[in-house]
Amino acid sequence: MLSTRQLRYFDALARHRHFGRAAEECAVTQPALSMQVREMEEMLGVRLVERGRSGVRLTPVGEEAAARARGVLTALADMERTIRDHGRLLEGRMRLGVIPSVAPYLLPRLLPEMERRFPGIEIALRESQTEQLVADLAHGDLDIVILSLPVEHPALETRALFDDPFLLAVPEGSADFSGPLAQPEAILAADLLLLEDGHCLRDQALNVCRNADARRLRRFGASSLSTLAQLVANGQGVTLLPEMFVTSEGGTIPRVRLLRFADPVPSRTIGLAWRRTLPFAEDVEAVAAMATACRPGA
Repeated sequence: MLSTRQLRYFDALARHRHFGRAAEECAVTQPALSMQVREMEEMLGVRLVERGRSGVRLTPVGEEAAARARGVLTALADMERTIRDHGRLLEGRMRLGVIPSVAPYLLPRLLPEMERRFPGIEIALRESQTEQLVADLAHGDLDIVILSLPVEHPALETRALFDDPFLLAVPEGSADFSGPLAQPEAILAADLLLLEDGHCLRDQALNVCRNADARRLRRFGASSLSTLAQLVANGQGVTLLPEMFVTSEGGTIPRVRLLRFADPVPSRTIGLAWRRTLPFAEDVEAVAAMATACRPGA
């Protein structure tokens, strides 16, 4: 029977694709780690790893074995966590992930509320883009993630919290946007400012303006909504801003006109994601209730 040590060593090798770095993570010598992987291959009767001068490459069956090994290790860690914490996530250390387009506007109210209601909680916070947070959550490195839905992953459960409508930000005094509402045809003719690649908000903006001329998409490498707002204020183009950001700014942005859309109003859905193997249903509902109550403008 395979041992948890072998699974752990093989999982580290599958992630690093390098014997030396995998051995360093596992705090063992490289020969010891290599021997355990070879024994695992002999026990299974298959070749999991191809060793070469350029590094380590997993065979097709090795890729499948790596995914299953990670699932087993995550389930074991969740079992240990559940028993140790007596089924309560909010009474110990909770590893919380949040996407950048939500964190600055929700966390200043949410974190104090969580600490007030659950004095024993210790929150380990990670802010990153959706793809990285989902990977960390599925791998067992996070407990709960606040992000924009939908998220499709077989290991995860999700729950919607609230909708966050989009507003169109245009330069103050722009003659192209004279009406009270955002006009789709005017957006198509404007320079559209977007966040840098990797941000889910960029993809959502492109979806709302899916007929926009690709030649008019402006890429500044911006990584924050505040940067986009300042670019609009200085006449560099227009952009979509979530209401959560606008509310946190006091409802107005200097030298920027904010226009609402006609029905149906485009929006994003903010929600929670967690692993199916982590049975903290009561705590998930508690976090959901607090996050909803602490959203800007609630």
